Amino acid sequence: MVPDDRKYTEEHEWVRVEDEDGQQIGTVGVTEFAAGELGDVVFVELPEVGSEYSQKDPAGTIESVKAVADLFLPVSGEVVEINQAVVDNPELVNSDPLEEGWLVKVKLVEPGELDELLDASAYSRLLEG
Repeated sequence: MVPDDRKYTEEHEWVRVEDEDGQQIGTVGVTEFAAGELGDVVFVELPEVGSEYSQKDPAGTIESVKAVADLFLPVSGEVVEINQAVVDNPELVNSDPLEEGWLVKVKLVEPGELDELLDASAYSRLLEG
């Protein structure tokens, strides 16, 4: 099931945006589909807090027993938090990619970019296609 409180990329990343003290903060992770395709995740490299990225920039890597994949940010912004639990326990990406396995939090600089992303129904259709 694809949660509908997120926006998705065609590369299988998700972002859930929340308003925190007047700032739009996007929590970013990979989808269940991506986690399944990767196989058992053994290492996650995340960006430094304070790093700034544009939409679709690679901002880290996810290494599994099968492959190494780049993490592309679905939105432009400044990294304000990384999920240290995932760095310490990479298997969280497999076991709970939509909640405990989130990767980074980004302060959005271009909220309009969200309109370029897929909603839950469009992402579901992408998976079915």
